[in-house]
Amino acid sequence: MSATSSARSSRSFDGSAVAVATSVMNVATYGFTILSARLIGPSQYGAFIACLSLLIVVQVVALGLQATAARRIAVDSGHVGAIERAILSLTTKVSLLVGLVLCLLIPAIDALLNLDSLITAAVVAVAAVPLTLAGGQAGILQGERRWGALAVFYLAGGIPRLVIGTAIILWRPDATSAILSVGIGYLFPLIVGWWVLRDRRTPERPAPEHSARSMLVESAHNAQVLFAYFALSSVDIVIARQVLTGHDAGLYAAGLIMAKVMLFLPQFVVVIAFPDMATPESRQRALVRSLLVVAGLGILAVVAAKVLSGLAMVFVGGSDFGEVEDLLWLFAVLGTVLAMLQLQVYAVLARQGRRSVLLLWVALVALTVLGFRADTVAGLVGAVVGVDAVLLMVLTVASLRLAKQAVPHVSHVPA
Repeated sequence: MSATSSARSSRSFDGSAVAVATSVMNVATYGFTILSARLIGPSQYGAFIACLSLLIVVQVVALGLQATAARRIAVDSGHVGAIERAILSLTTKVSLLVGLVLCLLIPAIDALLNLDSLITAAVVAVAAVPLTLAGGQAGILQGERRWGALAVFYLAGGIPRLVIGTAIILWRPDATSAILSVGIGYLFPLIVGWWVLRDRRTPERPAPEHSARSMLVESAHNAQVLFAYFALSSVDIVIARQVLTGHDAGLYAAGLIMAKVMLFLPQFVVVIAFPDMATPESRQRALVRSLLVVAGLGILAVVAAKVLSGLAMVFVGGSDFGEVEDLLWLFAVLGTVLAMLQLQVYAVLARQGRRSVLLLWVALVALTVLGFRADTVAGLVGAVVGVDAVLLMVLTVASLRLAKQAVPHVSHVPA
């Protein structure tokens, strides 16, 4: 076997490892959430999910740092050591700042989430620190295409939470223990990242273009783009609670489980494709291939949801939610569109687009307006699919057009 063939086989294997690792992580995380619901009861579970939702919002900071690290390393291999040192330093400062701000807001968090427990709110604040720290580490591994190490990193983010977290809530079944389990779970990928990156590269030469300030600005931009995407992909359940009856809103929430499965299933595609999408010469090829992979997985899921809808109902609530069974295929379409849209959002981050980001906010407004006109589950999911699909088409056209252009990776800011 030639050296080139061997390298390709190794990269394919490592890419498969990331796919397996992200799948295991998501299954373990989902499993812990389901077990928590059964072990701590409805009232405590509601508080736990509220805390978890806040951490998901905070996570956009970590994801912004991750995208910055991955993009800069991917497009500037001559300054990997300098970028690595700068991003780790910046990540440490940002994570401590996030933790400090949340600590100051503990009373507000307690009141906003109706926790009736300052200790639970404090656990949320402290958990945000390792969550943010891990973002910089993951970005370095992703940018350097160290897929094997990144796979272990993701496994460490799921399995310990399930095993150790379940033990903790069995010992003390309440919301505080559940969110404490999540916080402890954040430590394990952090340990993996520290171990893998313990032998830091010595900067080859000064890299003023990768200053802490420029990285902070880019990370803030990335975070707001991802926040807009998360808002767009989550606002429909809020709308459902407003325009539908309580029963129908519950049916919609059950259908969204199918959509979320389809959103997270191809997550590995985004992880692997992002460094290539950041490199001008490979941007178009990486984007097209990734879209085809996600679309292919989506088609299989839509067909399965249509043909095997009875089996799919086992995973979305069972017979109590039987009225939504005929719409599961449409929720699978929604999840597929969201997964492809997520890929396009990361394509925008990879080229550091600015004007394209406005489309996300426009789509959010359009979805809100159309969503409030719906009065049925089918009408609402149809409106969401329609808005998201239009946004996907517009971003795809823009991305493919801009991917043909050779763009300087630091100074120039395309659409």
